[in-house]
Order: sequence, then C-alpha cells, then structure tokens
Amino acid sequence: MFLLFYPLFSNLFSYLHPIVLVVVWACLTVLVFFVVFWIRKDIFSIPYSLFLSLLILYTISLLVLLFFRPNDQSYTAWNLEPFSTILYYLLGKVTPLIAFYNLVANIGLFIPYGIFLMIRKESPSSRVIQLFYGPLFFISLIELTQFLTHRGSLDIDDLILNMSGVCLGYLLFPLFKRVVHII
Repeated sequence: MFLLFYPLFSNLFSYLHPIVLVVVWACLTVLVFFVVFWIRKDIFSIPYSLFLSLLILYTISLLVLLFFRPNDQSYTAWNLEPFSTILYYLLGKVTPLIAFYNLVANIGLFIPYGIFLMIRKESPSSRVIQLFYGPLFFISLIELTQFLTHRGSLDIDDLILNMSGVCLGYLLFPLFKRVVHII
C-alpha cells in the first residue's frame, strides 16, 4: 500500500513541516489501532489522566506547528469574508495536494478537542458555553495571536474549518465511546 501511494507521500513529505509529519504519523497510528479495535469489537480502556496528558502533548505539538514556522515565513494577510479561502482551494487555484492538506488539516487537527469536550462532565446549563463558545473563543484567540505575531494569517475560514473539526469530534464521539473507555 505504501508503494502504491509513494508518489503522493513523497510530494506530501517534501511540503510538510517535520512536526506535521510526526502529528500525522501519530494520528494515523491511532486511527489504525482504533479501526482494528472497532472491527474486533474490542474496548480499549485508558485512564482519564493519561488521556488528558496525551491531549496536552498534542496541544503543545499543535501550538508549535501553528506558531513556530520556518523563519522565512511571515504572514500579514487577513480575511474576514467567509468561505473565500475555502472556495479558493476548492476551485483549483492551488495544487490539489495543497488544497487537500489545508482543508483537511484545519478540520482534522481539531477533532480531538470535540471528543475531549464530550468526555468532560459538566452541568447541562454550562454545556452550550463549553461546547460552542469555549472552542470559538480559543480558536479566535489562536487566529488573532497568529496574526499579531505574524506567524499565520487571520482567516475567518480557518475559524470555520477549525470549529467544523470540533463539531465533527462531537459527532464522532459515540463511535469513539464504542472503542475507547475513559476510566
């Protein structure tokens, strides 16, 4: 399978930051284990403290990825028009690999946070704040900080895609619960 997809992998590896490669490798490894456990109808138990520790490590990796880009990259652009960047990628203005990477990464990298927020036990009155306003605030803070530090562009589409990833995590949570039991 690796040889079959080697041309895609070689292009992807030359484009991606080394930290992205580590995160992608870790995510694919977790996905393979998850699928195997799901097919076998097995349950994997993990202590909440270990799950939280892994999420913190993941968050640190994500922050490094978002803020410690190569020195020759500096961003000053901003976009507050919804869906303009998404359409730019979907209409073929860039190579399919770059479009796929940017769209999928902006969604996929935030799925674990949706799953984490569903695991937390909160009162029903604070669920709306926890599930919507919390992620919206932190993702907006990331976007603004990237813009102010010139380590990323301020893009409403990134916010839309990141929030979509969190919501996808909410939707995938029942499937997650079938395989992973947090103790």
